[in-house]
Amino acid sequence: MAPHKDLDAHERPPQDIRNIYKKYQKMKKEHLALDRDIIDISSGAQSDTLREVWRFNFGRLRPTFDAFNGSSNFPNSLDAGNLPDTIPIYEHPHIPGLQLIPNLLPPSVQPTLLNRLLHRDLSNPTHKTNIHTHYNIPYPASSSSFFTVPASSEEPFTPLDPLLHKPLPLPSFLRKKLRWMTLGGQYDWTAKEYPSDPAPPFPSDIAALLSALFPATTPEAAILNFYAPGDTLSMHRDVAESCGKGLVSISLGCDGIFVIGIEEEGKCRTVVVRLRSGDAVYMTGESRFAWHGVPLIVGGTCPAFLGEWPATPKGEGEDARAGAGEDGGGGSEDPFERWRGWMAGKRINLNVRQMFE
Repeated sequence: MAPHKDLDAHERPPQDIRNIYKKYQKMKKEHLALDRDIIDISSGAQSDTLREVWRFNFGRLRPTFDAFNGSSNFPNSLDAGNLPDTIPIYEHPHIPGLQLIPNLLPPSVQPTLLNRLLHRDLSNPTHKTNIHTHYNIPYPASSSSFFTVPASSEEPFTPLDPLLHKPLPLPSFLRKKLRWMTLGGQYDWTAKEYPSDPAPPFPSDIAALLSALFPATTPEAAILNFYAPGDTLSMHRDVAESCGKGLVSISLGCDGIFVIGIEEEGKCRTVVVRLRSGDAVYMTGESRFAWHGVPLIVGGTCPAFLGEWPATPKGEGEDARAGAGEDGGGGSEDPFERWRGWMAGKRINLNVRQMFE
């Protein structure tokens, strides 16, 4: 039996780690920059305790990013020669194996990833959400997105038990009620385990991107978390997988405060990181089964190039929309105009894991 199988997914985190979590859950936005315990890897204000363990060669990754973007010429223009030759990977000595990678996903790749996840994969009934347990979901027609459903033809989500829930309008689903979606292995959040049924296939294009960035982990299951300011993710450990390969976490949109900690011989070691759009965390070694959570979403911090998503940023013109191809629609009228600015108040986190050796 793997050592982590002795860990209980339902166990409460140690009190000292919970106290750190609560501290940042209550912290005001204006106080974050004054907190010297927060590591902000993207801003260049790294803690002196971080050490660089390796560097990504962006020149070698460029073909991977271009292949992922495909024919989408507009997102490629976002990089505009601003990409560095290499980017660092940091580790923190308090938690060996915790790798922090600033700006791993270039601005060109981030909207493309959102397009694939939220236009295509959210509209695929095989990918379950938190809404499935209570509602029948009226999926849009083939190859369509929930974001392109006209207001005149919206169908409400009908409750499985009308005595417990009211019908759910589409705007409420997209703006407030959608909290998570699963890809590949469909994690059961209540039982905190994976079903024994064969898992749906993991989206191949996203898997290819992830495999190029993190070749030691095979993408077999993912949980996509949706946050708005005021939302949190409680401290927990990921122990349902039957292997201990590293966990991948990629941030999109607004900044989030990430807390991770380990208890050893009655003492706790914690690290607090401010994660910005495009940052990645890779949890290996001691960090693989560490306690971790998100106590705070920092409103008003979504980068400008994502702030108007899913609509095309104003001023980019018809060439940009035409270049969006299957990911963004074509024509002179932006098919997502109704939802312009949806991403400005969101943080989306893609958490990827390998289930089996």
